[in-house]
Amino acid sequence: MDRAKSDSGIGTSNTTTFLSRPDGRIAYDLVGDNGPLVVCMPGMGELRSSYRHTCPALAQSGFRVATMDLRGHGDSDTTFSEYDDVAAGSDVLALVEHLHGPAVLVGNSMSAGAAVWAAAEKPNLVNGLVLIGPFVRNVPMNPLLGVFFRVAMSGPWARRVWVSYLPSLSPGARPADYEEHRKAISASLAKPGHRAAFTATTRTSHAPAEARLDQVSTPTLVIMGTRDPDFPDPAAEARHVADRLGGEVLLVDGAGHYPHADYPQVVNPALVEFLKKTIR
Repeated sequence: MDRAKSDSGIGTSNTTTFLSRPDGRIAYDLVGDNGPLVVCMPGMGELRSSYRHTCPALAQSGFRVATMDLRGHGDSDTTFSEYDDVAAGSDVLALVEHLHGPAVLVGNSMSAGAAVWAAAEKPNLVNGLVLIGPFVRNVPMNPLLGVFFRVAMSGPWARRVWVSYLPSLSPGARPADYEEHRKAISASLAKPGHRAAFTATTRTSHAPAEARLDQVSTPTLVIMGTRDPDFPDPAAEARHVADRLGGEVLLVDGAGHYPHADYPQVVNPALVEFLKKTIR
């Protein structure tokens, strides 16, 4: 483990800590010295600063909060051979062990699948799950749309396409620092090796997460924006995931794929309440 100056964008500490893994390093921040551990994982193409409006509320409520960058994202290395749900799940378990967990895992988008896999793999390290806009299965989509997405995210134009696409994932209210955060994402993807790592991440299958759903018994909260464009029927998908895991659902009216960042005034109180009743 070592430390370095962070350039991953707003909402992170001045100093980034790195966790060594077999093929590279995972970057993370830690807020708080005591209290139950919560580890937050961003979605594909995002940064750990996605949780910039979440961490203060959790820390003020007495939790120790770690936020991590996915492989090939933000300040994490691009030297890995795998960038899928299982790889991210193994990284978060390693971080929980390093920080002397167990922990509640908060996962957005593909990281929700990683969190599910981790909870099934080592249930003793996972106290609970918060799944935001969760991809825990391969959601059916128009085959032509799938081909378009694969091509759009495969070439040197992938960074521009992704950054241009991001506003559609936040169709409702956006925080005042939204454009600053989007610029940080663009800058991250422009770093050497990051575009290729991002492309590899976009090809992730969520089948390994779906295969482990019935093996998860930890308390779960599913948070979904009612206008999340990544799902044909966001409310139905949220109920499906919650039913499979025996969990609760919070629907955030008007929110898209990032309700924790765009509607923290709605998400944070529910998240704190869930954490307090889950970690006793």
